[in-house]
Amino acid sequence: MPDATTSFTRDIPERIAKNPERARQIGATFVFRITGEGGGTWSIALQDDPRVIEGEAEGADCILTMTHDAWREISDHPARAMNHFTSGVVQVTGNAMLAIKLPAIIG
Repeated sequence: MPDATTSFTRDIPERIAKNPERARQIGATFVFRITGEGGGTWSIALQDDPRVIEGEAEGADCILTMTHDAWREISDHPARAMNHFTSGVVQVTGNAMLAIKLPAIIG
């Protein structure tokens, strides 16, 4: 179960690098606000130059806010992400429909 820092600085960039075309097809920018011990804020830009950015990107299409524990659960079990969205464990602002595309990148 990776912590958020490891996920955003190593794991997700590796997944993007393995298939940047798939990442570009998503065509959106996501901000992740991970609260609590081990948290932080990262952005995943999935357009022309797909990458992870430390901090909050301007003009994000979808912003997801969750605890570090929720992040670990989602990163370990991406199929459960929708349950977290619908139960309010993960708060989504912006275009929430884009969030359904995230398992291809984070899981």
